[in-house]
Amino acid sequence: MGATGLSLHIGLNTVDPDRYDGWDGRLLACENDARDMAALARDAGYSDTLLLTDECTVEGVTAALRAAAARLREGDAFLLTYSGHGGQVPDETAGEDEPDALDETLVLYDRQYLDDELNRELARFADGVRILVLLDCCHSGSGIEVRDLLTPEALREQFGTADPAGVEEASRLMPVARQGALYQRDRDFFRELQRELRADGRPADALLISACQDNQLAADGQVNGKFTGTLLGVWDRGGYRGGHQAFHRAILRRMPASQSPNLYVSGRPAESFLAQRPFTV
Repeated sequence: MGATGLSLHIGLNTVDPDRYDGWDGRLLACENDARDMAALARDAGYSDTLLLTDECTVEGVTAALRAAAARLREGDAFLLTYSGHGGQVPDETAGEDEPDALDETLVLYDRQYLDDELNRELARFADGVRILVLLDCCHSGSGIEVRDLLTPEALREQFGTADPAGVEEASRLMPVARQGALYQRDRDFFRELQRELRADGRPADALLISACQDNQLAADGQVNGKFTGTLLGVWDRGGYRGGHQAFHRAILRRMPASQSPNLYVSGRPAESFLAQRPFTV
């Protein structure tokens, strides 16, 4: 009997302004990204789950991850894709040796979802499940102004403007000032959650390809995000035949220097998986 492949695709064109102090986080292409990645996954043999905008709550995403974890066994495959805003919150539980520690977040419909929360859910999967995560979002520090991330020339090349407000509108960055204000509002909640997660477990065995480096911005687009659109072009409707690392390098070569996708290995996934063609069930 062959392996089972399940996939989860999350795309948010807006968030709930009632939960984000009036900010709706409007983007153009994230739902398209999720639909296109779900179609890619179906063509590759995955059974897909698609969550769009107001379905992308913490409860909805967590339930979908846990349902997949309950079904998959060693040798099976899980694909997770996310398109939306990215943010960061301070991790005040990290200890004095890491005074500037930050947790990256996925900006879900009802609140920010910590990277450690995602790791906890992925760690629920059985040993030997092949987990690939693709994140098309920004990962910019709450203490860094947009104009400090890149030179004005690089910003104009990537987004058509060097004006911070224009860059925030054209990118998948949760506005820096908004990140700070929301963190102050929700500080006690995040501190308690971070303490719980810190005591909770091991790193998940997974492979991550993200849209950019921590100090860069991910561009939105009219049809797809810059990262997702480039990935789809490299994949070439299944014509691509290399492994994960070569896939990352091929995407990287087609991206502007101001947005360099990152390849990150969490835990200890099998070497055979890292060498495997992406999206193999």
